Amino acid sequence: MKKLILTALLATLVLPVANAKAADPVWLEGKTDESHQITVYRSASCGCCKGWIAHLKDHNFQVKDVVVEDVNAHKQRLGVPPKGASCHTAEVNGKVIEGHVPAQDIKRLLSSENNIRLLTVPGMPSGGPGMDMPGAPKQAFQVFSVTEDNKVDVYHNYSEY
Repeated sequence: MKKLILTALLATLVLPVANAKAADPVWLEGKTDESHQITVYRSASCGCCKGWIAHLKDHNFQVKDVVVEDVNAHKQRLGVPPKGASCHTAEVNGKVIEGHVPAQDIKRLLSSENNIRLLTVPGMPSGGPGMDMPGAPKQAFQVFSVTEDNKVDVYHNYSEY
């Protein structure tokens, strides 16, 4: 009985996210026809990761969705600092993307010459792409950049969106 209740609860929490489109139109701003291949490493049980992948696809990313047992192994291999960690990790054109980074920021990164090796949104801020279910509060968050020499800076600040 407990297992049945838990399964039903998980279905109500995870399944709507997996099928949801961006609830907040701000995450469709800056959409271009430009396309990039991106590989996303995620856990099978994470619904918000599926929401973020849907966000990427809305921005014409060609997503290779890799479900793994241990996402942390990929974080370590790609040099994601523990304080910058989130629930999923991605690789695109030699760059690392950690967490709920808006597709607009990824495209801006890829369109300029820079020595940035990583963009990260630490944690899982409510309201960000993939975390923007209808009715979800909009928490302010920052996208951080990490350069090849490990200098950390604010890449984009989302305080009012």
